[in-house]
Amino acid sequence: MTDFSTLRQAAGLTVQQAATVSGCALSTAYRWENGEVEPRPDALDALRDAAKVYAAANDAAFRFADLFAGIGGLRRGFDGIGGRCVFTSEWDRFAQATYRANFRDGPGHVFKGDITKVEMSEIPAHDVLLAGFPCQPFSIAGVSKKNSLGRLHGFRCDAQGTLFFDVAQIIEHHRPKVILLENVKNLLSHDGGRTFAVIRNTLENELGYRISTRVIDARCFVPQHRERIFIAGVRGDLGFGIDLDRLDLPDGTAGPRLGSILHGEDGSELAGNDVFLDADGAVSSRYVLSDKLWQYLQDYAAKHRAKGNGFGFGLTGADDVARTLSARYHKDGSEILVDRGPGLNPRRLTPRECARLMGFDKPGQSDFLMPVSDTQAYRQFGNSVVVPVVEAVARHMLPAILRAVRDDQAIHPIAAE
Repeated sequence: MTDFSTLRQAAGLTVQQAATVSGCALSTAYRWENGEVEPRPDALDALRDAAKVYAAANDAAFRFADLFAGIGGLRRGFDGIGGRCVFTSEWDRFAQATYRANFRDGPGHVFKGDITKVEMSEIPAHDVLLAGFPCQPFSIAGVSKKNSLGRLHGFRCDAQGTLFFDVAQIIEHHRPKVILLENVKNLLSHDGGRTFAVIRNTLENELGYRISTRVIDARCFVPQHRERIFIAGVRGDLGFGIDLDRLDLPDGTAGPRLGSILHGEDGSELAGNDVFLDADGAVSSRYVLSDKLWQYLQDYAAKHRAKGNGFGFGLTGADDVARTLSARYHKDGSEILVDRGPGLNPRRLTPRECARLMGFDKPGQSDFLMPVSDTQAYRQFGNSVVVPVVEAVARHMLPAILRAVRDDQAIHPIAAE
């Protein structure tokens, strides 16, 4: 990491904001960020001053832990409402690289890899626990039979061997005041509903949290149909809960369309995007499907149409809403192919367009750093959450978080920091 990048992140600035503070052009700031040229000493001094101001003003309202962090989609929402991340866990080294490139870590922050290998004592105290945990198969087993055999029951048995088990153990040990879990919509129906029954029973009856759940479609905020379940909870002894059903969301049918996140292709986006565009600012030809791949996808779709199936590619125009971006997008891009017009093969989204589609960058912006290959970037965005959705959920939860922190200090004055 360059000195410019380190100081920029310490000051809590995007590359665009750092360019303004440093008094340089955006293209120059990107060259400093990437280490292509040495920054001016006065520019570094300006960032040092900005970092001091940021540190003095960033007295966090609450502390949170970021489990299964990926590239930081959940963190973005809770950073934005005044939280301070004290613990991050992410096992994938490529996701770690992207996460570290885009977040500055304050004093006392702990970064760990595989959560299954982390000791409870290594995790700092926190007020809020965030976890976009992967869903592995597990189901309810009979408690009475386990009792008769002298075996453990409850989540220690029902969820043993799953990553939710590790989340439950951390909640049991640290007793965070508020939790937010996120997963795919199908978590509700997985294994005939038994998987979600274990999760709800664990959180409500075994760990003692008041739980609210809601499935949210990201098309309210971005041009992508992407449904995810959010599970918010407040520790039972605090005496109140969070109702996600009361979260007001924009009308999804009136949401943005794909054209809002596509490259302008007029040369205006070359700064920070030259790896995705050609010298004229148009999307690089390497994102256009080859004749062979395009023919294969058309034949595959025709074969399944003949059988009455719905399998096939998703050809998407500027006025459309895209299908769900998946982690396999790097293979053929079939779920979201950008229509380039009659007689032209469609293309994949570029990683920058994926960053916008997932809300890591706003339309027309290019601040999110991607220090990985296209393949890894596609996987990371396909596995992530949509940032504006998390931001809306976080804002909705903030009054409850602040109340929980205040009330817990009254209930447990010795333990409160």
